[in-house]
Amino acid sequence: MPEKLTEKAVLLCDKGAKTSQLKVTSQDFCKAEDKLIATENDKQPETNIPNFGSCSITRYSCAPSPVRWQKTTEKDRINDYKILTTESVCQCATGGKITVKHKGYQEKHEVF
Repeated sequence: MPEKLTEKAVLLCDKGAKTSQLKVTSQDFCKAEDKLIATENDKQPETNIPNFGSCSITRYSCAPSPVRWQKTTEKDRINDYKILTTESVCQCATGGKITVKHKGYQEKHEVF
């Protein structure tokens, strides 16, 4: 089952040289393990999605150009924006595909 992403989620572009850490600016009140939950509106280059190092398409430093997040939640929303999950993907206008490597938090389990 897909899990929600937070502001510490690790992103990967299939055309980039390194991972990037998602930053949440779309809302400031819904949290998971004290980290802000990400929405489809967290897609601004460098503000929400920092660069991925060198781009294998341009052969220069990555300049993220996210189009829109897909595979978001259908029912759950924050500020009327769909929530990002571990299955969410975002196409880059340059040609890469941004996916989720890590959701950004560890679930706390009770020990019995």
